[in-house]
Amino acid sequence: MKDVLDELAAVHRRMGTGSLPAGEAYTVELRRRYDAEIDDVWDAITRPERLRRWLRPVTGDLRLGGTFELEGGEHGEILRCEPPRLLGVSWLFGPEADAWPGTSEVDVRLAPDPTGGTEFTLIHAAAVGEPMFPTYGPGAGGVGWDLALLTLARLLADGEIADHEEFGKSSDGREFSRRSAAAWGRAHLAAGGEPEQVAAAVAATTAFYVPDPT
Repeated sequence: MKDVLDELAAVHRRMGTGSLPAGEAYTVELRRRYDAEIDDVWDAITRPERLRRWLRPVTGDLRLGGTFELEGGEHGEILRCEPPRLLGVSWLFGPEADAWPGTSEVDVRLAPDPTGGTEFTLIHAAAVGEPMFPTYGPGAGGVGWDLALLTLARLLADGEIADHEEFGKSSDGREFSRRSAAAWGRAHLAAGGEPEQVAAAVAATTAFYVPDPT
């Protein structure tokens, strides 16, 4: 469990604001370092054979301007691709999402560090009107990304094949998700969230990711 919590502590989380084609947006930002060369990290986030090992299987026309779909429903368009430093996609979920283009985007930015590792930044921007935010706050997507980046860390470290959704159901995974939800609550407070609203959002996020087993 200590290694898992060390990975949780390795991530710097921030909630902010931004803009999308659909208008004003809120952002969740996850920033951390991976002890792997930038080309290796880029390969892990773009090659389908490796992407499926830490996120989910992906299909589609995987080039700039093409579209993708993850097993489970997330889909979108590849908006930006500058190997090995920037990947940007629209990020939609469910068929009804196509009625609101420009409402959610994910950027992954990579930069080499002097020690041979890689600085990794993921920014997920979602339109302010997106219905999950008032209930769950930044943890709505933040906890899921925390779980995915933990699995990516394992893949980069030793090639381990893992399923972050299955891990989330384990006792260690449930504790990780609880602590991740609390960490996103702290990021929400730091961004100016009202304490009562933040506490309610953390409770809702925790209940979503760590449901009562009974």
